[in-house]
Amino acid sequence: MKQNFTVRHGALDGVEAFLSVARHRSFRRAAAELGVTPSAISQAVRALEARVGAALFIRTTRSVGLSEAGERFLFRAKPAFEELVAASDVARELGQRPTGLLRLSVPRGVMPILLEPLIASFCQAYPEVEVEIAVNEKLVDLAAEGFDAGVRMGQFIAADMVAVRLTPPFRFIIVGSPAYFAQRDRPECPDDLRQHACLRLRRFNGALAPWSFDDNGHAIEIAVSGPLIANDFPTMLGAAIEGVGLAQMPEPIAAEPVRAGKLVHVLESFAPMTPGVFLYYPGRRQIMPKLRAFIDHVKDRSVPATEAESQR
Repeated sequence: MKQNFTVRHGALDGVEAFLSVARHRSFRRAAAELGVTPSAISQAVRALEARVGAALFIRTTRSVGLSEAGERFLFRAKPAFEELVAASDVARELGQRPTGLLRLSVPRGVMPILLEPLIASFCQAYPEVEVEIAVNEKLVDLAAEGFDAGVRMGQFIAADMVAVRLTPPFRFIIVGSPAYFAQRDRPECPDDLRQHACLRLRRFNGALAPWSFDDNGHAIEIAVSGPLIANDFPTMLGAAIEGVGLAQMPEPIAAEPVRAGKLVHVLESFAPMTPGVFLYYPGRRQIMPKLRAFIDHVKDRSVPATEAESQR
């Protein structure tokens, strides 16, 4: 069933004219303040009185005064109109310069290696923007949950999103600790993993992620087993370092432990490539200055601008 608007169409027309006349007690001075003719002010007030259903002013050839209806209308309308003007000013400010609250949905694994330096430098460059990071592995509906943007690996981003590259493409690698391999032989092919303790990832939808491989250009997946299931890569990384089992994860997350000798690669020739990590957000036309400033900040500090933004 069709419903009527709470406020009738045009119900606010003439309110500003009424308030100016009430303030100056003069149609002529109100017209000068608003930059219109006295006739236009008079017509606006008459139209408002017609909609209200009562005379709001008592007019004589020498003066203008408020009727009782006008006094009551002024008492309610003045603070309400001032709030509307203030609301417009706040919204206009958000639309003109980087300010306000920037909300980002981010997986835990990218924070220490990617976003922490970016966030720190952005906050220094734009002190009027507050940054809120919601760390979770779930793919959220940005608009429905009030986020300005999200960060995810490229293969998980919906096609109608605008994506800004944060990293180059990278491999998904398998790593294990020297202590783990002190007790077991290193796998030579993906099938050998059936004899190994493998740490598994539970996706946000509840499914266990299979391990993926590139076998001479052919993508294959293997269901592995092992003693630990986690829902984020940092937890799996810590377990792998402690020798609990092998883990498959994005190469940048494991890079530092590998350099430090805490982890070693295996099955490197089978490591599949992934598109990389992207900042993503809905439609270019909806960008507020706070998000545009963050996007530009990201581009300046990540991959070359020619590769940075893509509608996918």
